[in-house]
Amino acid sequence: MPRMNQAPVSRSMAAAMAGLVALLLTGLSMTAAAAERLYIFTENYPPYNAAVSGKGFAHGEEDITGICTDMVKAMLARVDYDYVMKMRAWSYAYDWVQERENHGLFCTARTDEREDLFQWVGPLASIKWTLFAAPDSDIKLTTLEDARGLKIAGYKGDVMSEYLVEQGFEVAMGLSGDVNAQRLVLGQADLWVTDGLVGPLVAEEEHGITGLKPVLVFRETPMYLALSKSTDPAVVADLQRALDAARAAGELDAVAARYQ
Repeated sequence: MPRMNQAPVSRSMAAAMAGLVALLLTGLSMTAAAAERLYIFTENYPPYNAAVSGKGFAHGEEDITGICTDMVKAMLARVDYDYVMKMRAWSYAYDWVQERENHGLFCTARTDEREDLFQWVGPLASIKWTLFAAPDSDIKLTTLEDARGLKIAGYKGDVMSEYLVEQGFEVAMGLSGDVNAQRLVLGQADLWVTDGLVGPLVAEEEHGITGLKPVLVFRETPMYLALSKSTDPAVVADLQRALDAARAAGELDAVAARYQ
């Protein structure tokens, strides 16, 4: 009798073990698949990143264009990772990405202050830190120190704005930089700190303002895709290799040429 009962028990245990192994393998497969999905964020910052709709947000890669965007897309086309690309307010995306695995943000200025906060893939493009004045302004600057005592329009989370705050300048911080050209012409600010390409473009497209005066370029910084520290370094390395290959093939130069 003991021998007759042993076989059914063994077969039941074997079936249970097989089911458990299959479940574990399925779980591992799902984990691996999830790990291959990247969540890439950007902001509305034309001509580097722009929503096709003209709005300040977008929910998919097909709705986002611009110099940095097209460079990132050229890179991602060379890897097998699935990805989601969204446009959100910079301050929101900057904080969101840092807390989550497989999340990235572009174009992020790579500075000493940010160096240890992210893993970096790039460079992509570079920004020129520029102080603009209103078209009818008579402000003249030789050095950045000459701007001390003047009211500067910036926005929260922007590397240029935060740098000026740290240096003791008076910076009025909004949630975005889209309204800062208007603040200049209304006399609500003396200067606007932004990128040399971005300022005139946003002023004209958003408010019909032309003739902003670039009174000082005080720094230039390369911009990167910034990935969270919790992202697997192997993923970061894959993306860097893909970007290097796209650059070697002339794809990044072709992107830049389209926006000149």
